[in-house]
Amino acid sequence: MIENKEVMARNIKRNMENMGVNATEVCKALGIKQNTFSDWLHAKTYPRIDKIELMAKYFGVSKAELVEDLSATEQIILTNDEKIVLEIMRNDKDFKSHIVNYAKMRSVYVDPKAKSVRKVAKMKPQKDDN
Repeated sequence: MIENKEVMARNIKRNMENMGVNATEVCKALGIKQNTFSDWLHAKTYPRIDKIELMAKYFGVSKAELVEDLSATEQIILTNDEKIVLEIMRNDKDFKSHIVNYAKMRSVYVDPKAKSVRKVAKMKPQKDDN
């Protein structure tokens, strides 16, 4: 079993890679000392919860995506634009409704069980209940 510090280090590195940032940029953006951050990256120490929350917000991920071992599960790497759209969808149900209807008009269906996207017959968009 992988130790928690190693899981955290791997997840931080993955998120840095996904965002295209280096340790210096992360430290500057979050106000974290380079030595402290280096210890996290090398699995020497484990960050406090407030720092985990700060990093999660910075990377645009959940705290779980920093602390849990995701190597056994299928990972989907999102672009920054995709992360922005998902964040808006989580907070704005009207926007989400428009995106879902657009996907249906474009004949795209996301199968939640298969976690995949596949083409299907065109569907009529749902009317808003406004």
